[in-house]
Amino acid sequence: MKPIRKLPDHLVNQIAAGEVVERPASALKEMLENSLDAGADKITVDLAQGGIKLIRVSDNGGGIAAEQLPLALDRHATSKIGSLDDLESVGTLGFRGEGLASIASVSRLTLTSRQHDADHAHQIIAIDGTLHPVEPAAHPEGTSVEVVDLYFNTPARRKFLKSENTEYAHCAATFERIALAHPRVEFILRHNGKVVWRLPQQSLAERVSALLGKDFVEAALQVETVAAGLTLTGFIASPTYSKASRDAQYFYVNGRFVRDKTAQHALRQAYRDVLHHDRHPAYALFFTLDPANVDVNVHPTKIEVRFRESQGVHQFLFHSVHRALASTTAGASPAVQLADGQPAAAAAPGGHGNQTPTQDALFPPRTSYSSGGSTDGGNVGRSSLPQPFRYQQQSIPLNVAREAVGVYDKMFSGLRDEERGPAPAPVSNTLPPAGSTPQRLPDASDGIPPLGFALAQLHGVYILSQCEDGLIVVDMHAAHERIVYERLKTALEADTIPMQPLLLPVSFAADKFEVATVHEHGADMQRLGIELAPLSPTQIAVRGVPVWLQDSSPVELARAVLKDVREFGLTQVLTERRNELLATMACHGAVRANRQLTLPEMNALLRDMEATERSGQCNHGRPTWSRLSMRDLDNLFMRGK
Repeated sequence: MKPIRKLPDHLVNQIAAGEVVERPASALKEMLENSLDAGADKITVDLAQGGIKLIRVSDNGGGIAAEQLPLALDRHATSKIGSLDDLESVGTLGFRGEGLASIASVSRLTLTSRQHDADHAHQIIAIDGTLHPVEPAAHPEGTSVEVVDLYFNTPARRKFLKSENTEYAHCAATFERIALAHPRVEFILRHNGKVVWRLPQQSLAERVSALLGKDFVEAALQVETVAAGLTLTGFIASPTYSKASRDAQYFYVNGRFVRDKTAQHALRQAYRDVLHHDRHPAYALFFTLDPANVDVNVHPTKIEVRFRESQGVHQFLFHSVHRALASTTAGASPAVQLADGQPAAAAAPGGHGNQTPTQDALFPPRTSYSSGGSTDGGNVGRSSLPQPFRYQQQSIPLNVAREAVGVYDKMFSGLRDEERGPAPAPVSNTLPPAGSTPQRLPDASDGIPPLGFALAQLHGVYILSQCEDGLIVVDMHAAHERIVYERLKTALEADTIPMQPLLLPVSFAADKFEVATVHEHGADMQRLGIELAPLSPTQIAVRGVPVWLQDSSPVELARAVLKDVREFGLTQVLTERRNELLATMACHGAVRANRQLTLPEMNALLRDMEATERSGQCNHGRPTWSRLSMRDLDNLFMRGK
């Protein structure tokens, strides 16, 4: 057995470099963090051959004294912590004191620095871990770190590096992550002498727009929550901006980019019932808390953290994002304000929330055509005086009778009576004859609602609606599914899902496990608004269903509920899997394809979408509506070209 001996410092640094400096991007991260910790507000990065040949980071920070330059390249030497108490509440990006020492051991490194009150700068050169004497140098106030030929002295490590393009992509990603979290710092990135990024000092919204793109900002919802010493700010993209990968997810803890399982799970849960299971949310979120409540000393790369109160952090993140998503309704487009006061994205017709612009604000007065008779043989003449143009809900002038009882109104009549009070005057479902005066809905005089007014039904699946600037297409099943789902969730939280007893109970053949489930949980299942009773060892009767699902198939609904209760138990169904079960129930109760709706029913569905949280997506994350603007339509037909 070989004797135990102490390894030389140079070899220890090279071993540490295997973890700290995995690739050029890792070295760039350490250097950028040092510049930010030094208080720099302007940082310039130069790369050559993807960072393999050259990495140079220059800043205008506080600088390093000449006598401390050799110490800056020594292992475990740092100015950021000095005791265990400091380590337990780290407030800087770097603190381990091994970044520069590790880089110097596997490269040719030159450190040049000048303090603000110094007459001139000094520099020190380290080649293969060997330090040269400190010498005077020419340099402005601040510090420059130049790394040449990374891993030149460890060929085994160098051969694991990828191509120049791949290594540059990793360096650029690291640069963008750090620049995103520090909008008040000016950043410049050059690769092979060409300027790639020039980011001035700007607001957070402008920095997000510059790095993540205007399409992200146009789909962004702003988050700003403070509670119990925790702060969450930033932007989350609407579910329609979902991605096939996690590349557009930026989460920061006290300014440090991290990948934390607790945070990822909380954010994923917040998007759970508005995002398709194959898609991933996009966000740029900045989480701030007391440094003593988070452990950043988990891994040398500092990409992982541990929260001391992980359950509380999970709940805070979940509810913050959940509330932001809940504030969205169909027809409203999010808008992020930039520093100049101009929105990054134009709001949808009707604005955000329940505010609706007036008719005159949306549509300037213009000449209208008279529909009355004239003295020139019945020809239509132009009115002599200009009159304000008013949008009205019109019916197609065809003498076609519609069904007397509307599906949608029948489904929600009970709920609507509770919400609206006295019932309004009945609306005729028969289209008026040609030439009659068009009927205007009660709210048409107040302007066009965000989702406009229904025009027709397409193939029994889609509702076509005219909005302020184009055409809205609505998937009526998906939209109705979301509306029913949200009402079921609200009612279950209040433990008051109203039940509709069936005049004639419906029985179906059931296996022994389903009958046993009804015997065991039948009474408690009435909390879900469904009443089941066993008739025999092989028969179950459905005696009541939720009032909003009274037109659904009672047998299919009962089987779906029994399946979940059997697999997971009623307690878990009513707690952990509550939303999944309610989503299934809503899917069974939503209006189906090929169900003919009248215009009043279609408009009632559109108004409910505008008033329902998260109505932009169905329970499975599919979009419920889409807009084609007049510009889009003009492009289809090459108008104006």
